[in-house]
Amino acid sequence: MFIIIGWFVVLACVFGVFLAHGGNMGPVLKALPFEMTTIFGSAIGAFLATNKPAIIKSTLAGLGQCFKGGKYSKARYMDLIALLYDILQKARREGLMAIENDVESPHESPLFNKYPVIAADHHVTEFITDYLRMMVTGNLNAHEIESLMDSEIETHHHEAHAPVMALQRIAGGLPAFGIVAAVLGVVNTMGSVGQPPAVLGGMIGSALVGTFLGILLAYAFAEPLAGLLEQKVEEATKELQCIKTILLASMQGYAPQVAIEFGRKVLYHTDRPTFSELETHVKKK
Repeated sequence: MFIIIGWFVVLACVFGVFLAHGGNMGPVLKALPFEMTTIFGSAIGAFLATNKPAIIKSTLAGLGQCFKGGKYSKARYMDLIALLYDILQKARREGLMAIENDVESPHESPLFNKYPVIAADHHVTEFITDYLRMMVTGNLNAHEIESLMDSEIETHHHEAHAPVMALQRIAGGLPAFGIVAAVLGVVNTMGSVGQPPAVLGGMIGSALVGTFLGILLAYAFAEPLAGLLEQKVEEATKELQCIKTILLASMQGYAPQVAIEFGRKVLYHTDRPTFSELETHVKKK
């Protein structure tokens, strides 16, 4: 919701200062529907022409996520690490084959069901079980699995970043579409050159609203949305890196207590639990 507060601040400052200096909102409001239709419609058309249907769909889904609270938190990371700890502890006590049923049917696994938030995330669950399955089979060493993980994380990051790039392209095009709208307004004004100065002044002012709106929409709305979506992509990638670090540490022979510490250190400091917090949470679970 901070993005809505930010937009309110932008609009309050821009139009508040304009009115405080004696500005007249009449020409702006009169031109607004036509200029918005030209600019926004052109931007949507360019967006549809530039992107594949899959990217269009993911961009719309990403825009929806921008207005929701972030799902990545210290509590989520502690549950994720606790899940991996439980799985690795079971494998250490009973052997890797003991977790085969958990890997093959995670939604029926008591270990996964202890952490419903993690179990409900299909992508994270799939990422964990895929590499645990490789560990169970024992056909790949740690370096080979690390290479596969890096490739998958890179692919995931690239796919998730496509909507960000789409929004950034829209932000880059909006000022140009604003200029197009302004030029059309000037052309319309030149066709009415015989009108009184007051009328011509209003028409020129309406034309300039197009340039103003293009810039405002680009840097106050589209760019912040792209930036917020990019942050969410980075958080999703960080979660996969945490899983990767813990599983690789386990494959290299570290005890589960040590392996999860490796994963904890990967997290951003804003979401990273302390050693004591994680230890307490893991033991409690």
